[in-house]
Amino acid sequence: MPILQHIMKLDLEKLAMDYIVPCLVEEGFFYLDSFLGDVVGQCVLDQVKEMHCSGLLHDGQLAGRRTGVSKTHIRGDKIAWVSGTEKGCESISFLLSMIDRLVVLCARGLEKNNIKERSKAMVACYPGNGTGYVKHVDNPNADGRCVTCIYYLNKNWDAKENGGILKIFPEGKSYVADVEPIFDRLLFFWSDRRNPHEVQPAYATRYAITVWYFDVEERAQAKKRFRDLTASSQERSFAS
Repeated sequence: MPILQHIMKLDLEKLAMDYIVPCLVEEGFFYLDSFLGDVVGQCVLDQVKEMHCSGLLHDGQLAGRRTGVSKTHIRGDKIAWVSGTEKGCESISFLLSMIDRLVVLCARGLEKNNIKERSKAMVACYPGNGTGYVKHVDNPNADGRCVTCIYYLNKNWDAKENGGILKIFPEGKSYVADVEPIFDRLLFFWSDRRNPHEVQPAYATRYAITVWYFDVEERAQAKKRFRDLTASSQERSFAS
């Protein structure tokens, strides 16, 4: 009953239209706390910890080649991609369904974007050894990713002691936004060059789940570019 009471109190349409959409348009990001409530949030955390303890998380990969540069100096997280349908991911599936509902409502107010698809969920852990993720942009080359959503799972997080703050550098703004990765916090921000961001070194185990929502037209164009590039490469290979 406490679970149902908490979820029923969330007016998702009001949250989307009165808070998330205006903040995305004006500031480029928005976060809210106590999204799922303690009970459901703990269930999600338990499933993520089980994945971690079972050895299902592996080193996050880098796009492109960076010869002579240690990966962990750039990105130190361990990750797994899940759809939510896997055994043992029932609570993660519920989380994804709630975020999906919110984003569908937000899409009504984001008329410049046609948001109808998303990625799988990236379950991530920074192991607390002082690694982070250097300043970067999720979608620098128009790959279709439009909105980044991150759900944090870290109870009793003390940023002064544990670090791990996500710093967002909104384009054209005079400030930097510091987002602490506290338990049951949900963050939204634009995935493109409007929001360079970094994860500062974490000195305690730091868990998060990230999903990316796609602009349909941009995603289709990105896929076409990839197909054309692949076909061109094959033609050159045959010619040689």
